Amino acid sequence: MADQAEKAFQKQETIFVGRKRVLGQKIKSNDLRFWKNIGLGFKTPMSAIEGTYVDKKCPFTGNVSIRGRLLRGIVHATKMKRTITIRRDYLHFIPKYGRYEKRHKQLFAHCSPAF
Repeated sequence: MADQAEKAFQKQETIFVGRKRVLGQKIKSNDLRFWKNIGLGFKTPMSAIEGTYVDKKCPFTGNVSIRGRLLRGIVHATKMKRTITIRRDYLHFIPKYGRYEKRHKQLFAHCSPAF
């Protein structure tokens, strides 16, 4: 099923684990994996289709929809488990001097094991 590294049993919500096996029929591993096409020009990675990980916050295999604005930034840190820190640099205009100053913001984003 999946690589169980958590204390609680990890499973995909849309897959029923306790299905009875019928004699003479083989269960394919592809039948026990849920994945979807999220659209917006993103292709579903092969690691999401053929992988064994379970992540409920993954847009390809979980129950999360992509909505709102897509943001760009530089990956600043990857120290947390399945979470990355993104740094966004921008310019802020100061009207008194008629010049710009550099500023930045840090965002936290979920990083799926598919990437």
